[in-house]
Amino acid sequence: MPIARWRVVVADDEPAARRGVRQLLIPFPEFSIVRECRDGREVLAALDAFRPHVLFLDIQMPEIDGFEVIRRRTPGRMPAVVFLTAFDQFAIRAFEAEAEDYLVKPVSEARFAATMKRLARRLSEGSSGRDQSIAVPTSRGTLVVPLREVDWIEAADYYARLWIGGRSYLLRESLDALERRVSPHGFARAHRKALVRVGGVRELRSNADGGLIALLATGTKIPVSRRRRRAFTAAVRAQGI
Repeated sequence: MPIARWRVVVADDEPAARRGVRQLLIPFPEFSIVRECRDGREVLAALDAFRPHVLFLDIQMPEIDGFEVIRRRTPGRMPAVVFLTAFDQFAIRAFEAEAEDYLVKPVSEARFAATMKRLARRLSEGSSGRDQSIAVPTSRGTLVVPLREVDWIEAADYYARLWIGGRSYLLRESLDALERRVSPHGFARAHRKALVRVGGVRELRSNADGGLIALLATGTKIPVSRRRRRAFTAAVRAQGI
């Protein structure tokens, strides 16, 4: 039987919600709940007493809410935070607070498992900082996606479409505005309507017309404009490709 490697604190003022997290964590024995908290004051005390690796945090709690917990503690001194709440309208604030994920109750077992898989990977790698993420709307609420999982981003009129494998998500933000946010995290403009995560480029190829094509690990082919060719190639070569 796997030995518990990572300590977990669960914070929610509703006993049923805390019980739900306990049930969802059963298939993940490497995570062990060391404390359950009913309000923000208990959370702050638990963070000092137990030094958890992961905090499942409700937003609306008595006296001190989830965001105030992070403000008082400061994001740099927080463990990996997963918001678990009945409200989907706070996802952007959660992203700004550097949360690992944002789960809307009732959360499905599959959605919860995806979060735990990502947490286990990050904790195993011993990452000293949180992955840079982006919040995207879905039919089931808002999903917080690490930028390292995004393959490329294309312009779609006044929106931007994020491609993750074969899935895509529409974000109500222009490509120009999005470029300013993601460029420091490994994205480069391939042409007027495409941003590419350079770490996901498998190969650069020349086509019959002498143009440049970026072949992604997913198999997607992105043309690189002549204007962007030099800068894009330099960004890819810097990755050792």
